[in-house]
Amino acid sequence: MKPKVIYWGIIGAGKIASKFAEDLNSIHNCKLYGIASRHLQKAEAFKSQYKAEKAFGNYEDLAADDNIDAIYIATPHSFHKAHTLLCLNHNKSVLCEKPFAMNLQEVEDMIRLSKQKNLLLMEAMWTAFLPHFQYVLKLLQEAHFGKILKLEADFGFHPHYEESSRLFDKSVGGGSLLDIGIYPIFAALSTMGIPTTIEATAAYFPTGADSKCDIVFGYPNSEGILKSTLLEETKTEAIFYCEHGKIKINGQFHQPSTVKLIDINGNSKLKTFDYKTIGYSYEIEHFNQLLRDGKTESDIMTFERSLELISSLDKVRRNINLEYK
Repeated sequence: MKPKVIYWGIIGAGKIASKFAEDLNSIHNCKLYGIASRHLQKAEAFKSQYKAEKAFGNYEDLAADDNIDAIYIATPHSFHKAHTLLCLNHNKSVLCEKPFAMNLQEVEDMIRLSKQKNLLLMEAMWTAFLPHFQYVLKLLQEAHFGKILKLEADFGFHPHYEESSRLFDKSVGGGSLLDIGIYPIFAALSTMGIPTTIEATAAYFPTGADSKCDIVFGYPNSEGILKSTLLEETKTEAIFYCEHGKIKINGQFHQPSTVKLIDINGNSKLKTFDYKTIGYSYEIEHFNQLLRDGKTESDIMTFERSLELISSLDKVRRNINLEYK
């Protein structure tokens, strides 16, 4: 029996929406039906490029279209809650880009409505679904090199500074922490759990958005040294130092990558993965299957994981006195 075709809508027509649409078009039994932008001309161009069926000049009309099964939200962070609630209230399942929302309260509101409406909702933390990351999780769970003693994870790049850019606009959640710091934090939570202590320091752009953030997750017998920066290019690696060796996810660790295993004697082995897409295809296929199975929560990117992630981001923000409103 042929699987049900999933018809997708996308809210927001920026760079990440383009990558998502490209991978969506590579997957069987799903289709990009609609794209919505605040500017119809932009939506029309997106529709043409990625072969969508309809373009919308506002988000409400897309959310209300009965032909759509699922909606991917790719707008700036500060709009995630409002756009998620809009879609859920129109009885659409939602895959919302990370960070899920701006704070714990907003995420709780989103989850609460999805449960009330009995609809599938998932945070689009694509890293969680990538084969190389799943491989590392398994190695660590099986204590391949013994217990984790330390994690070092960084994410840094150096974009041209423009005050009008979303990346530097604090009012929409701009800055290093929510945009890229979320990845090292996610790596730590996924492998070491919730820390007992969190310490953080930051620097800021003139807009008030954080330009860099240095974070230490403390655990009883280990620590996570985490870094995000918009001031320099970094290797963007995740290195797990264990009792009998180390596991390194090479840069860029958050996207399709390779894994290097180095035992205590210095012997190394490189593990490669056959990636044929940008990498968004894995979370899309997972979400599609959840929909077909009538599920309302992912068993990989669970609500609990999303709540732990946003709670940790909130704690870091309190450490560095960063407020978005």
